[in-house]
Amino acid sequence: MEILKELIAVILHLDQYLSTVIGQYGVWTYAILFLIIFCETGLVVTPFLPGDSLLFTAGALAAITPIEVGWLLPSLILAAVAGDNTNYWIGYHVGPGIFRKEKSFFLKREYLDKTHRFYERHGGKTVILARYMPIVRTFAPFVAGVGRMNYGRFFLFSIIGGISWIMLFVLAGYFFGNIPIVKENFTLVIMGVIAVSVLPALIEFLRSKWGKAE
Repeated sequence: MEILKELIAVILHLDQYLSTVIGQYGVWTYAILFLIIFCETGLVVTPFLPGDSLLFTAGALAAITPIEVGWLLPSLILAAVAGDNTNYWIGYHVGPGIFRKEKSFFLKREYLDKTHRFYERHGGKTVILARYMPIVRTFAPFVAGVGRMNYGRFFLFSIIGGISWIMLFVLAGYFFGNIPIVKENFTLVIMGVIAVSVLPALIEFLRSKWGKAE
């Protein structure tokens, strides 16, 4: 419970924590951000790591700190695409065995099932759509690997999704994150970013519930 509270505190005050990281580690900040985004998209055991909010905050700080957006964008795009593809191959090789189990120590079966249903509804473009949905984006490439989705097709969708996701949130933070009203209410803005990110998954959940009710 304490770890959860600390994680929530970090996410809600990402601007302060990330500013401290930049001040202490300088150019190594790129590597730290790369690692977080890679793990958030590439390892099914770390869906709790910040994604959208971290990208927005990093973009905002790139406008006022030594961090260069010109280096930030390609490094994070590479992290997102590399994470996706790592997750795909993990799912390809070990996923079928996990899906046959009702319970898993590392994974919540409900997340896998939810992502699988999302694939059934949206097909291959799920790889792109999932980029904008926390938790689902962590499991989407894993499930694609389990389902033996054509790798060339997956790779194309992964690149499109990775580029669009990183560009949208980093540049949104870069251009709008330091507007006075946004800067003064940064925690509320981050909560808004998280809420908007969760909204598609909530809509999908309600649709599935209503569909069963009918």
